[in-house]
Amino acid sequence: MPQPWDYIAKVVNIGDSGCGKSSLTIRLCEGRFNPAHDVTIGVEFGSRIIPVSPDKKIKLQIWDTAGQESFRAITKSYFRGATGALLVYDITRRETFDHVKTWLEELRGAADKDISIILVGNKCDLAEEGKRAVTKEEAQEWARENGLKAAVETSAKTGEAVEQAFVDCAKEIWKNIESGVYDLNDKSHGIKANTAKSNIGIEDGGQAAPRGGCC
Repeated sequence: MPQPWDYIAKVVNIGDSGCGKSSLTIRLCEGRFNPAHDVTIGVEFGSRIIPVSPDKKIKLQIWDTAGQESFRAITKSYFRGATGALLVYDITRRETFDHVKTWLEELRGAADKDISIILVGNKCDLAEEGKRAVTKEEAQEWARENGLKAAVETSAKTGEAVEQAFVDCAKEIWKNIESGVYDLNDKSHGIKANTAKSNIGIEDGGQAAPRGGCC
């Protein structure tokens, strides 16, 4: 049976290809890990209802975007209207962390100016194998310097801190709602209130749904 929610918010997962963005969405929405997930073409969707206060819940509508350079123009078009973002890099691939600055600039150039952004270092399960290329401290410092709300290390494979990353994002969005940052009647914002407590958009079951192509 569908769960009630109070607000629906658009959240985008961005970052280089191969960082595990789709795997994070699947882990959150379906509780599983698929090591052979296909490369995202265009965008894929998922959803999850997150409690953000004792009596309020936000339904995150997660847009999982393509990371390849060939899809960059398409991906940027999905940033518009986003109220939250997970900026994802792979802790074992230094270049993916070096590229987050460019991703952040593109996101801030297209998304809502008050977007809540969480820096996510994925594949932390590989740190124990001596494959770490980016330290937690460096990532946290970079997040502070660039005005990001938090820096989290996750493992889509084991599930470690995946929910935390999305919860952190949802709670930051809720802070903006509480403080009146968003005009909920303005359709340019990727957030709206569920005045009827009815289903809107993606199914509440939370299963990730692929959307191929560029439309």
